Amino acid sequence: MTPPPQTLAELTARVSAIAGMTLGELAKEHGFKTPEHLLREKGWVGQLLEYALGASAGSLPEPDFVNLGVELKTLPISHSGTPLETTFVSVAPLVDVTGAQFENSTVYKKLRHVLWLPILAEREIPIIDRVIGSGFLWQPSAAQFAQLKRDWEELIDMIALGQIEQVNGHYGEVLQLRPKAANSKALTEAIGANGQRIQTLPRGFYLKTQFTRQILAEQFSP
Repeated sequence: MTPPPQTLAELTARVSAIAGMTLGELAKEHGFKTPEHLLREKGWVGQLLEYALGASAGSLPEPDFVNLGVELKTLPISHSGTPLETTFVSVAPLVDVTGAQFENSTVYKKLRHVLWLPILAEREIPIIDRVIGSGFLWQPSAAQFAQLKRDWEELIDMIALGQIEQVNGHYGEVLQLRPKAANSKALTEAIGANGQRIQTLPRGFYLKTQFTRQILAEQFSP
């Protein structure tokens, strides 16, 4: 495995070195087998890039580049440069959330400093031929930070009040809460309407596409 980068400059140099490569070329370079589709291997692209760039967090609730405090997020984009899907941030806590603070949350840790890696990933392009774009480092502006915090607090309040089954993807301006499970049998504990413990699907925090579109526009607008 590639050793972790020791500085931001080293990380950005690695990112520049893979820009323009296809996923197939990068996979071959690092001995990864390229799947035909991602239905059963949804995390494959992220794992390949983490390996190639030297991310070290694994499945820990920490930024991928632990020593740099930087999270890696791949961003599938269309030919026109627009995001093709929402961006998973972290698993949401569904119990013991009363009094939780945004600044202590995994969402805050993950989004405080992000390495965005756009990937040209239209459905008709075979995985092996999908092209890695120009990655860039990003930190939320004061306005973006306020948006994220406001959404997170609203969603956490709904969880705390036993309204988890009422929450859907329409809640939140830039951050949404959605089921995240391999199948409908993967249940977890949550707070029910009367304060009792119930079983429900795990949930994850996701960034809405209009938010990541704004990030891309800020980075690449002439």
